[in-house]
Amino acid sequence: MAIQNIFEETERLKADIDNLSVAELKKEMADNEDLLLLDIREIQEQVDLGTIPGAIHCARGMMEFWASPASPYYRDYFQQDRRTVVFCAGGGRSVLAVKSLQAMGFENVAHLEAGFSGWQKSQEEVQDTSQTSRWIRRPKP
Repeated sequence: MAIQNIFEETERLKADIDNLSVAELKKEMADNEDLLLLDIREIQEQVDLGTIPGAIHCARGMMEFWASPASPYYRDYFQQDRRTVVFCAGGGRSVLAVKSLQAMGFENVAHLEAGFSGWQKSQEEVQDTSQTSRWIRRPKP
C-alpha cells in the first residue's frame, strides 16, 4: 500500500467539516464572546509570528489530552458544545484537529481554512506574543 498523500486527504476531509474564511471567523469572533479560538501551531511559530488576538495556544500534539476530561492534562475551556475554531499555519493540521475533536464527541467545531498565513495576508490584526511568552524568539539567520 502506498503512503497516503496528506494534502489530498485533508482536501477530502474538508467536505465533512466547517471551513471558515477569514471574514467568517471575524464575524464569529465579533458575535460570540464565548468562542474558543485555538492556535494549534507549534509554540515557536506563535512566538516568531504572533497569533490571532484572543486565541489560546494548544499545540497540536497535546490537543486531545487537553480536551479529554479523563486526562490529567485536561483544560476546562474545552466543552463539548462550545463553539471551537482551530487554526494552524496553512489550514492542514487544523483539518485533522477538527476531525479528531469530532471523533472525541465535540459538536460545534470548525477551522480557519486559510490558516494563520491567510489571516496575515488579509492584513488582520496580529497579537505579538514574543514579549509575553516564556519561550524566546530566535534571531533570524
